[in-house]
Amino acid sequence: MTPGGSNSADRDLRRRAEAVIPGGMYGHQAVGLLPDDYPQFFKGGDGAHITDVDGRRYLDLMCAYGPNLFGYANPVIDAAYVRQLGQGDALTGPTGLMVELAEAFVAMVTHADWAMFCKNGTDATTMAMMTARQHTGRKTLVLARGAYHGAAPWCTPRPAGTTAEDKANQVFCAYNDIASLEAAVAKAGDDLAAIFAAPFRHDAFIDQAAPDIAYARRARELADQTGALLVVDDVRGGLRIARDSSWSVMGVQPDLSTWGKCIANGHPISAMLGNDKARKAAASIYVTGSYWYAAAAMAAGLETLRLARESDYLERITGLGERLRTGLAERAVAAGFGFRQTGPGTMPLFLFDDDPDLRKGFCWSSAMLAKGVYVHPWHNMFLCAAMTEGDIDFALDAAEQAFQTLKTQAHDLPPVEKLAFLSAR
Repeated sequence: MTPGGSNSADRDLRRRAEAVIPGGMYGHQAVGLLPDDYPQFFKGGDGAHITDVDGRRYLDLMCAYGPNLFGYANPVIDAAYVRQLGQGDALTGPTGLMVELAEAFVAMVTHADWAMFCKNGTDATTMAMMTARQHTGRKTLVLARGAYHGAAPWCTPRPAGTTAEDKANQVFCAYNDIASLEAAVAKAGDDLAAIFAAPFRHDAFIDQAAPDIAYARRARELADQTGALLVVDDVRGGLRIARDSSWSVMGVQPDLSTWGKCIANGHPISAMLGNDKARKAAASIYVTGSYWYAAAAMAAGLETLRLARESDYLERITGLGERLRTGLAERAVAAGFGFRQTGPGTMPLFLFDDDPDLRKGFCWSSAMLAKGVYVHPWHNMFLCAAMTEGDIDFALDAAEQAFQTLKTQAHDLPPVEKLAFLSAR
């Protein structure tokens, strides 16, 4: 079935979900966070495409919010996963694959002398927080205001269900603002445990920004001067900015880095990597989970890292990102729209000028969806190595038509229901 067909199966699942799932959906796919014509439920993915429960197939620029790096249902990675399932997955203890995967990461990531594995990005960032506090004997964290580091009570972007104590001992600075960073570190004083850094400013709803080299270097200097640990949260950006940690491209090495999403091409595993300075503290904290030792995702992770090392995937998706950015800019200008593209080309975000409540963004995104391209109106997107130049050209053709759709409707756009995340900022 092509885009634009019936969505009866999705609507039926939504009705059923309302009865048994609070709000009908939660998290980043919660009801109201995307245009109403976007599908909530899917049945499969192949390469760079996803298919919803009504059989409509889309070129997917969300890549499952990041996990899809080498293509949905990648035959090499999934074969490794399935082989290990046949031998054992969640066992009483780990298999030797855990040691192999740690060795692979240590060989690949410059600052890393060791690795620990978990399941979600939030697991990894929480482990990093605990390690830093154990290493320093201090409590306070310095974080960039608006940065996303997970969904545990200490870092969730929404206050519902949390207490003031959950976010105690945190001082915030403005990303890329050295004076603000220095002031936050001074405010933390002798209690500073860690400086947390995103690989780039990837806050939702606002333009993305690359890290300023001077800002990154100053964060490293301040951590060294105070005895705190520098943590680079690469859960989102890992392997899409560099094969090393993201700040390595600026010559800045963290003490700890956190990884997730695509490190096993969508199979559930995340990691905290660290240097020898933090080894004793990492060995001291108690962290675990029933599925943290599961072997199948580790087998998939080994294949994913092998492909990252041995293929030109990063160069190819970088080139595809440039092709997409250039083509979209040309088409937006031709249609007369101020259309901002920010973030790395491999992880773009699209926003319209003069669009405070995202009416233009929602309209354009829905028009793209109708043409078979899944984009997001306020969250950064992702490119994957299964995409081709033909896919990018298909997206550009859809964008040209979507700009024309927006042009005809621009003066009569319905209001967008107040977004929960936007109102919480």
